[in-house]
Amino acid sequence: MNKAQLVEAIADKMGGRQQAADAVDAVLDAIVRAVVGGDRVSVTGFGSFEKVDRPARYARNPQTGERVRVKKTSVPRFRAGQGFKDLVSGSKKLPKHDIAVKKAPKGSLTGPPATIAKAAGKKAAAKKTTGAAKKAAAGKKTTAAAKKTTAKKTTAKKTTAAAKKTTAAGAAKKTTAKKAPAKKATAKKAPAKKSTARKTTAKKTTSRSK
Repeated sequence: MNKAQLVEAIADKMGGRQQAADAVDAVLDAIVRAVVGGDRVSVTGFGSFEKVDRPARYARNPQTGERVRVKKTSVPRFRAGQGFKDLVSGSKKLPKHDIAVKKAPKGSLTGPPATIAKAAGKKAAAKKTTGAAKKAAAGKKTTAAAKKTTAKKTTAKKTTAAAKKTTAAGAAKKTTAKKAPAKKATAKKAPAKKSTARKTTAKKTTSRSK
């Protein structure tokens, strides 16, 4: 029996072929997604689906007999339930007018299976954690950039202030250096007055002698 035949087999019970096809697709999709996420899907009386990890190993090529290295991998596994095994082995008779697999207890079908709900919860939590981590990283980058900008501005201000102080000190030194020769010139002119005074005294002495 393939998928199309399975849909035809349950079409009357589901109210039509399209409804049956949608139901089969939904069930298979839910099982596959749960198993891929690492959850175990168990159906009472039917069996369980789970993910199994196989370690790296050596195998033998059946055609050449050559030893081949097989990498580590994960495979899906189905384990039949006891009720399914009993029906197949013939220890129990297959009911003609009832469902072969035992019905789930009342209230267990009010929402998605527990394994699927757990998988959805894990995915949502992972998304929230990733979003929070991205926001925190963005905030840290912004803060670091702001600190760098502030540090650059502070350094520029300090450099400008130091340059102003250096310029002011240089100008003061130049001014002092220019004023110094004026004092020396004044000091040199002073003896000239003394020589003039001497000449005046000599003239007065000459006039008196006459």
